[in-house]
Amino acid sequence: MFRPKLPDVPTLPTTAVPPQPMQAPAPSAGRTVAPFVGVGVGAVAAVVVVGIVLTALLAAVAVSAVSVAIAAVVLRSLVSSANKR
Repeated sequence: MFRPKLPDVPTLPTTAVPPQPMQAPAPSAGRTVAPFVGVGVGAVAAVVVVGIVLTALLAAVAVSAVSVAIAAVVLRSLVSSANKR
C-alpha cells in the first residue's frame, strides 16, 4: 500500500546496422609524427615552467614593493611625529 509502483522499463527496438567498408590508410611521406609530438610536449612544458617562474618572480616583487611602502609610511609617521615635539 505504501510502496511506490515503479514504471516498466521500455524496450528499445533493435535495428540492424550494416557494416561500414574499411578505408585504406593514407600513404605516408616517409616521416613519422612522433618526433614532432615530443618536441611539442617539451615546448609546452618549457612554457609552463617559464610561466610559473615568472609568476613567482612577479609575486616576490609585489610583496617587496608592499613591504617597502609600509616601511616608508611607518618611517614618515615617526619622522613627522618627532618634528612636532
